[in-house]
Amino acid sequence: MTRLSVNVNKIALLRNSRNLGIPSVLRAAQIALDAGAHGITVHPRPDGRHIRPEDVRELSALLAGRANAEFNIEGNPFEPPLLELAREVRPAQCTLVPDDPAAFTSDHGWNIQRDALRLKPVVDELHRLGIRVSLFMDPDAAAMAAVAAAGADRIELYTEPYAASHAAGDCRAMLSIYAEAARSALAAGLAVNAGHDLNRDNLPQFLATVTGVAEVSIGHALVADAIEYGLASTVRKYLRAMALNQ
Repeated sequence: MTRLSVNVNKIALLRNSRNLGIPSVLRAAQIALDAGAHGITVHPRPDGRHIRPEDVRELSALLAGRANAEFNIEGNPFEPPLLELAREVRPAQCTLVPDDPAAFTSDHGWNIQRDALRLKPVVDELHRLGIRVSLFMDPDAAAMAAVAAAGADRIELYTEPYAASHAAGDCRAMLSIYAEAARSALAAGLAVNAGHDLNRDNLPQFLATVTGVAEVSIGHALVADAIEYGLASTVRKYLRAMALNQ
């Protein structure tokens, strides 16, 4: 069964628009976990526009008290504050993403042929800290052996191209590309995560076709749905969508 990690960045973005401390990122994470989510994801960025270091510390303490839930911190390891926070709180997983500091959102995976040498020491350090490492990757089947050689434990497939093709009404060719990439990753000894623009409509078909997905990380669409349905109800809706055809 694929696990659901709820990304709470957009909760923090809304909170940061005023100086009132609401909505509470910590309370949102508690509600999501109580509704059945398997973990919490954050992606702190250098400009602090959403998740802040104190959020990471508070969420780490929350997750430490929940034996079956995992904390996943995403970000560029060559920009602050990712590695500093990872060293401090030691999450279950770090997802390394090649974000430019000015990027609006994550929009591509690593060029592993170019970046493997500088990623390897980071991966090794995170392993010494007891942290599982996932690399954010485009669905390139030929790249997966190099990801494994760099020492990563998992990939996170960047799924925006799939989501766009699903919204356009014909995702069969794109799904085939993702399924091949996942098979290649599994064959290389990597576990497979997925994330970016996944939602209740496109999740079932993706998980039915791209087999072996261990975890999906979802934030924007889930928080948007929560405005209409409430956060706890929305988490349960996503879990039901994920269970279809699995």
